[in-house]
Amino acid sequence: MPRKTWMYLPGVPVHIVQRGNNREACFFCDDDYLYYKELLAEGLKRYGGELHAY
Repeated sequence: MPRKTWMYLPGVPVHIVQRGNNREACFFCDDDYLYYKELLAEGLKRYGGELHAY
């Protein structure tokens, strides 16, 4: 059975968790980690998101 569609409401915070496959590491070198942070910053700026904790 498929999951229900998530409902997002403007102005309501959303809790998002980043995990690797089988809870393995997501990043295997510093360059991957830095690239992820750059993409995250770009996405927050483009879509007007706010990061409250990391």
